[in-house]
Amino acid sequence: MASTTLFGILNKKTKALAANVIMARTRTYCFLQNPVRRNCLHSRINAIGRPSCSVAPVLQQWVKEGKTVNEFQLQRIIRDLRAHRRFGHALEVSKWMSSSDLKFSSSDCALQLDLMGRVHGLRSAENYFSSLSDQDKNVKTYGALLNCFVREGLIDESLSLVKKMREMGLPTSALNYNDLMCLYTNVGQPEKVPGVLLEMKTNGVSPDRFSYRICINSYGARADYNSMEKVLQEMESQQHIKMDWTTYSVVANYYIKAGFNEKALLYLKECEKKVGKIALGYDHLISLYASLGNKDEMKRLWDLQKAKCRKQTNINYITMLGSLVKLGELEEAEKLLEEWELSCKTYDFRVPNVLLIGYCQKGFVENAEAKLQDIIKRRKTAIPNCWSIIAIGYLNKNNMEKALESFKEALALQAENREWRPKASLISSILSWLGENGEVADAEAFVKLLRTKVPTNREMYQALLKAYIRNGKEVEGLLKCMKDDKIDEDEEMMKILNLKEQNS
Repeated sequence: MASTTLFGILNKKTKALAANVIMARTRTYCFLQNPVRRNCLHSRINAIGRPSCSVAPVLQQWVKEGKTVNEFQLQRIIRDLRAHRRFGHALEVSKWMSSSDLKFSSSDCALQLDLMGRVHGLRSAENYFSSLSDQDKNVKTYGALLNCFVREGLIDESLSLVKKMREMGLPTSALNYNDLMCLYTNVGQPEKVPGVLLEMKTNGVSPDRFSYRICINSYGARADYNSMEKVLQEMESQQHIKMDWTTYSVVANYYIKAGFNEKALLYLKECEKKVGKIALGYDHLISLYASLGNKDEMKRLWDLQKAKCRKQTNINYITMLGSLVKLGELEEAEKLLEEWELSCKTYDFRVPNVLLIGYCQKGFVENAEAKLQDIIKRRKTAIPNCWSIIAIGYLNKNNMEKALESFKEALALQAENREWRPKASLISSILSWLGENGEVADAEAFVKLLRTKVPTNREMYQALLKAYIRNGKEVEGLLKCMKDDKIDEDEEMMKILNLKEQNS
């Protein structure tokens, strides 16, 4: 179904916390405010939200104004940008720093290497590592290169690099072992993770929270719950480790997926004891209780979150809305959306989109469209994804005219989000319907609009050919355009043209 990927966001499980050790230490749930509240360099760079816009002019202007900048200031900016997954901007600042007269340590080199790999790929990261001085080729930069190999899922290269580090006498840290455990997790070999943890302990390296959590995750993924519990108990017995809510939420999530609800509840209570004032922890708890169908606990935790945390962010509202929608509580979700609208400073359409998806899931696409129209009447400019949700809703009800109409609205709004890309399955369904049922003018108008967002492809021409042939229009000019676009006739295209011959 065309809606599988889109509607699946409401059933999002707890994230696999072993996916990437370095990035696991930062969260991407905070979103930067565009208004600059303070006239500082950090605020100016934060205000550059679009990835395609360079931050170099901001740095140059800062210096031109005679204002000072030091390495600690830039390091903080780089860390913040990286934590928010603005890798390109973080790399720009790092390069600017390295080309200046400021001190650029091996730690800074390691971070630049990691960013190079994320932005330009592994080859660029390797070239950068090769260009470093022998003094800068230390445990930090080797560790960063190892993380690049792990991110690419390169087992042999990762193991070879770890071996080289040992031969050079470089100290092996928990982070290096965690990288290897992440590697086996990411390539679908979780059974190898416990062996790495054992080797780690044998070599006198104390596992940290991430080490134990990755191993717990590996056992949970294989439904080995006894071993999962044993590792958790060992982790709890370590004096140097402070237990956190995240580990208990991982264990609870596996028990929920296995249907062991009593066990899950036990660890959800342990999780809640550790949450404190961490809003993200409450989000996880609310989502997990939603998986158990426990609305009362969801509402209790939502009230606790509001009481204990400084403020509710858009992400917090999205979590609670998604959980209510998951339980089919659409009226309560409506009320919660109204509460958010009264408190929000900027209208983030990701929040109402949760409710739009909920309506469409239940087959109430007309309600979803009415809600969207109501929002637009209040002078809120929709984003393409809003109308894409409506289009998928109508598609699932086989109302292709409305699906086409809604999708055209989405395409017309692409200036509001240039990074937005329409769902390929939705495009295919509408093109197929136009080819089989649409008028030539409608097919041509849709393809013309579609080309502003999607490269011209064979599927577009197939739809046009079918519409032309069915309506008795000559196809020679269309075939010439297809040739000019370097699109060859395939087997499906030949079948369509043979249909023309049969109808002649």
